[in-house]
Amino acid sequence: MTDEILQVSVTGAVATLTLNRPKARNSLSLAMLAALHEALQDWGARKDVKVLILAANGPVFCAGHDLKEMTAARAQEDGGKAFFQETMRACSAVMQAIVNCPKPVIAAVQGTATAAGCQLVASCDLAVAVEGAQFATPGVNIGLFCSTPMVALSRNLGRKQAMKMLLTGQMTDARTALEWGLISDITTAEDLMRETQAMAAQIASKSGRTLKIGKQAFYAQVEMPLDQAYAYATEVMVDNMMIADAKEGITAFLEKRAPQWDAS
Repeated sequence: MTDEILQVSVTGAVATLTLNRPKARNSLSLAMLAALHEALQDWGARKDVKVLILAANGPVFCAGHDLKEMTAARAQEDGGKAFFQETMRACSAVMQAIVNCPKPVIAAVQGTATAAGCQLVASCDLAVAVEGAQFATPGVNIGLFCSTPMVALSRNLGRKQAMKMLLTGQMTDARTALEWGLISDITTAEDLMRETQAMAAQIASKSGRTLKIGKQAFYAQVEMPLDQAYAYATEVMVDNMMIADAKEGITAFLEKRAPQWDAS
């Protein structure tokens, strides 16, 4: 377990996926991307798990792509193009797997998150970071614009803030990241996992079917024009009202008791 590049632990209805390449700054090698993608799909489908936490071992949350691995690929006959395509497609698939996961995904960020590591944070539904955490999309500094991280950033930050990160490549501190909407909460290093676990447990106490409906609807409507979004959300709300958990939740509220969610 300790040697695996991705560790998994479960507490109650919360599964924690921990990046475990601290000596490589938890960079997203092709193997790491494959492990993360598989874990998101597997644990996202588990009925006994309602929330996922994405964490990391070591002082760095994630430094982005494994540049040593990518540089080594340049020795291939095509100059590495096929490997670069495979890596970028695998990374994009992981980011979409987070968004498409039926369970809420919370990032617990204990250090720097740069390039695709920053993209990883931006792709999660929520992100709790320590006070000293820093974020950057520094590709522009090495001649490689962070075009794929841009997709996640532009959907979380204001355009000017996203472009500032992308064009300057400079570090952004946790307080600024909170103001800009890149993260949702700040805490101390000592309390990071305790507070993230508490948040996850609070969410996990809700109806799993309702969480799935809500997350899917959020990402669908946010890309729609206002009138389409309301038409879509109206139908989602009606369908949600028809499930057993909605009936149980409303009844429990009126009867002033805790709801008993359907476990199926």
